Amino acid sequence: MTEAYIYDAVRTPRGKGKADGGLHEATSLRVASSVLEHIRDRNNIDTAALEDVILGCVTPVGEQGGEIARTAVLYAGYDERVPGLHINRFCASGLEAVNLAANQVKAGSGSAYVAGGVEMMSRIPMGSDGFAIGVDPYIAMKTYFVPQGISADIIATEYGFSRDDVDAYAVESQKRAATAMSEGRFDKSIVPVKDQNGVPLLEKDEFPRPGTDMQSLGALKPSFKDMGETMPGFDAVALLKYPHLEKINHVHHAGNSSGIVDGAAAVLVGDKAFGERFGLKPRARIRATAKVGNDPTIMLIGPVPATEKILRESGMSIADIDLIEVNEAFSSVVLRFLQAFDADHAKVNVNGGAIALGHPLGATGAMILGTLLDEMERQDKETGLATLCVASGMGAATIIERV
Repeated sequence: MTEAYIYDAVRTPRGKGKADGGLHEATSLRVASSVLEHIRDRNNIDTAALEDVILGCVTPVGEQGGEIARTAVLYAGYDERVPGLHINRFCASGLEAVNLAANQVKAGSGSAYVAGGVEMMSRIPMGSDGFAIGVDPYIAMKTYFVPQGISADIIATEYGFSRDDVDAYAVESQKRAATAMSEGRFDKSIVPVKDQNGVPLLEKDEFPRPGTDMQSLGALKPSFKDMGETMPGFDAVALLKYPHLEKINHVHHAGNSSGIVDGAAAVLVGDKAFGERFGLKPRARIRATAKVGNDPTIMLIGPVPATEKILRESGMSIADIDLIEVNEAFSSVVLRFLQAFDADHAKVNVNGGAIALGHPLGATGAMILGTLLDEMERQDKETGLATLCVASGMGAATIIERV
C-alpha cells in the first residue's frame, strides 16, 4: 500500500466567536481560502497536481453552505480542475478530512490532497442548521438525547470528577497555552487572515485568558444545571439511561468548556512521488486512522474507544505514543481519557487545548493535528496521537510518525 505523508500544516489564529472577534469581519469563504492560499504558496506547488480539497464544516448554511470546499478552491485561485468536498463529522470533521485524504492516497486514488476545515462561529452560530436528534421526538426518545453539556456532566458524575478536578484541568490548560504562546510554539503553523487591502485582521490566538485561576472559575455557576434539573429536565432523561446514578453532578461552565471561536486549517497530504515532484520533504507519515460510534447519551467518551481501536489495529500500546492531543471539548473528556489509559498528563495537550484556545468546530481536528506535529518536532519525538469526541456519540483518532 502507498504511504501517505504530511508535508505541511497551517492554521489561522483562533478569533473570538463574537462580533468583536478579530476574524468576524472576514467571511467563511475568505478564511477558508486563506489557508488554501498559504499551503499552496509556502510549498510552491502546482495545484493541478491535487486530486481534491476536503474541508470539514459543521454548520454548512448561509455563507458556509453551498459546498464551501469547492467555492474556496475557486476563490483561492486553485486550478479549476481541482474539485472540492465538504464533510461533516461534527467536532472531528477537520481530522476526518485529513484521514479521508490519507486513506485515499494509501489506496492509490490520487497523489495529493489538501484537507482541513473551517468554522466561523461568530457569523454562523452553532446549531443554525438544525438537528433532528434534538428536535424530532421519535429519535430523541429512542436515543435518550441530552445536550452535550449534560453529557460532559454525566462523564464527570460517572467517573468521579469533582468541580475542583474539572476547574483545575481548565486552569492548567490556560497555563500551558500561555507558555506556548509566549515561547512562539504556534508560530510555525499560524498564518494571518488579511482584509481586502492586505492588512492582517488577526495574527495570534485571541481567546486565551492567561489570568484564569481556581478562584475566578469557582465564581462561575454551572452552565447546564438549570436545563438538567428544571422539570421536565434532561437529567431525568439521562437517569433513565444511567439509573445507577443518584443524580447528575453539574460541574461544567464556560471556563472549563471549549471556547466558541472562528478559524480554519489546512494540511497538505501526499505520497512520496508528490513530494519528490515539488522538492518537498515529508514531515510525518500517517500511520493509522480510526472512527467509532458509542452511546449517544454520554456521547463524549469517543476518544477512549477510538484510541483503543487504533492502538489495537496498529499493534501498539499507549506507551508507544510520545505525545497526545485530546480535544478539550470539556474538562471531563480529557480527564476520562487520562484515567482510562493511566496516561501521563505531561504527554497530553502540552500546549493547552480548546478550553484555552477555542474550538472552531469544523477546523479543530486539523488544527490539533498540526499542533501535535509541531510539538513532536520541537521535542524531537517520534509518534503522536490526535483524537476527538464527537456529537451524537462518536470518536475519531489518527496516529502519525515523524519521517
